[in-house]
Amino acid sequence: MQTEPEKHIVKAAEVLWQYMKMSQALSRADCIIAMGSHDLRVAEYAAGIFLAGWAPWLVCSGGLGRLTRDIWHEPEARLFAQTAMHAGVPPECILIEECSTNTSENIIFSRQLLQDAGIRTDAIILVHKPYMERRAYATCKQYWPEPEVAIASPPLSFNEYCSDEYPMAQVIDILVGDFQRILLYPGKGYQIPQDVPPEAMAAFQILVNAGFNQSLVDA
Repeated sequence: MQTEPEKHIVKAAEVLWQYMKMSQALSRADCIIAMGSHDLRVAEYAAGIFLAGWAPWLVCSGGLGRLTRDIWHEPEARLFAQTAMHAGVPPECILIEECSTNTSENIIFSRQLLQDAGIRTDAIILVHKPYMERRAYATCKQYWPEPEVAIASPPLSFNEYCSDEYPMAQVIDILVGDFQRILLYPGKGYQIPQDVPPEAMAAFQILVNAGFNQSLVDA
């Protein structure tokens, strides 16, 4: 049974989770971009969207980033592509971008890959972890403002997302870091600005004060 401070922390994390998850509706697109991470459920969900007919192409994007360079020996994109093919996505419909190491590069390099392949990109679907939706969207609109963009993620609540493989304390720490980037990165030219409600700022401060600061970057 959780103690009161633990419940307080979980409540604050759920506030940030709901803010970061944009919950947009899907619409027919020219391609799906599965943005690499340490969570293969993102690849599984992107494959499901592809197989449901939302787009004719699937880009798997990602080299080895800060969350995967110490746990995987293959680029995120290759593991994502393997996961997608195992789910039934034809290999000829998958493009692999395996050089990016951060969210900005996911967008920049995927855009170039699609352009080089001559694939239309009037509308795209980005797929990421639930708590990365807003950051992925804001990054895409900064570096690639032209297409219509929908952002999607595995349909999991905060508690459903956490598991033995993805421990709650680790997820909260990463979530806090990603929220901080929403605050800082527009000023660095990495994202478009996002409105941040006071309850999200308050939740962020609660979690930082509780010691969830390992994924923070210098201001």
